[in-house]
Amino acid sequence: MWLIAGLGNPGLRYYKTWHNLGFLAIDLLAEKHGITIGKSKFDGEYGKGKIEDEDVILLKPFTYMNNSGISVAAAARFFKVAPENIIIMYDDIDIAKGKIRVRTKGSAGTHNGMKSVIEHLGTNEFPRVRIGSGPVPEHWDLVEYVLSNVPEDQREEVFATFGQACDAVSDLIKGKYDQ
Repeated sequence: MWLIAGLGNPGLRYYKTWHNLGFLAIDLLAEKHGITIGKSKFDGEYGKGKIEDEDVILLKPFTYMNNSGISVAAAARFFKVAPENIIIMYDDIDIAKGKIRVRTKGSAGTHNGMKSVIEHLGTNEFPRVRIGSGPVPEHWDLVEYVLSNVPEDQREEVFATFGQACDAVSDLIKGKYDQ
């Protein structure tokens, strides 16, 4: 069993913001694999299905970004998913727009949602798919930037990375970490 969580913030106000790239990527992953996300539990919304013939839980924590770990850890405990089978998808300002980066473990960097996940899981040894949202434009406050909408003229480039992120999840499930 795998738990795949996309980090973001609930509500229409945040829907197409930089900080919701994880939610948007999870939505595409669900669509690609015919998984309905609509069950409420774990301070979030989730759905069950299969990816690469493996059972998966797709989760969107509704605890707001900075408390994402509460939801992820609750789902992991309930479904008895080991950390190495938890994949987190999230925005990362340290990666250029239009790029993704996959890691099998590591620190949270500057990302408060990941800090919460690491704190509540008690480990940083779980895979993650980081979706580029950077760099923060000059003269912008970090919080103001990540909570701003992705500009219309950048959406095609940025949202195209969701397909790459979904492919990366499949590769992680298949054990193809090097790709």
